[in-house]
Amino acid sequence: MEELVLSERSLVKDNLRNWQGRKEWFFNREHTDTYELWYEGRYKRAEIWQKKIMGRLVKSDSRIQTLLEFGCGTGRFTRWWQEIGIEAAGGDISPFMLGQAVHLFGGNLVWADSHHMPFKDHTFDSLAFITTFEYYRDPVTVIREAARVGKYGIAFGMMNRNSPKVVRRRVQEAFGKNPFYVTATFYTPAMLTEKIHEALKGREYTITWQATGLPSWFPVQEWHVPVGDFFGLFVNFIDVD
Repeated sequence: MEELVLSERSLVKDNLRNWQGRKEWFFNREHTDTYELWYEGRYKRAEIWQKKIMGRLVKSDSRIQTLLEFGCGTGRFTRWWQEIGIEAAGGDISPFMLGQAVHLFGGNLVWADSHHMPFKDHTFDSLAFITTFEYYRDPVTVIREAARVGKYGIAFGMMNRNSPKVVRRRVQEAFGKNPFYVTATFYTPAMLTEKIHEALKGREYTITWQATGLPSWFPVQEWHVPVGDFFGLFVNFIDVD
């Protein structure tokens, strides 16, 4: 797969300011240009625990050597997959995000819609969605596409509906603040599992999940209880030759 050299100017068209019939924050340079700074500031501690969980889930299957992260943004997690020994590529619908990723990530990137992935069946060992699945209006279609392109599994890193921060975000939105989650659908592990079962009916797989994003004073920082700011969930296919 040849590496794609991206030009923001050539990719940004007027009709791409909206996606899925609605405006999205990741088509706004005011927000995308500062995306990396979020993780270097107040979200640094959260990122550490998110990566611990996601790494453990994906690495639990030794067959997974290659991975495509869709909604990769600036390549924050995509770079990290490489660091833990998984050959990763990234895909995103936002040319502004990819315009940064091409300078920060040395691997392959593709500009595409996750509902219609431009790859042959089983191109990668696994697919991954890190805090991006919440923005899909047709999650069942995306899961089916991920199962087609990813041979052994699908990894989800999700903002948890069972978090006090969800209430805070909705209050902020009501006062015209915090535009990042206006179009987001927050899931619990059970809600996401229901979507997975709908999308993958007839297939054989296992599901493993773990939650984190707990206060620093809490005695544990990850647990198998559906409460916390973030949860990781891994669908592992067992019906693959």
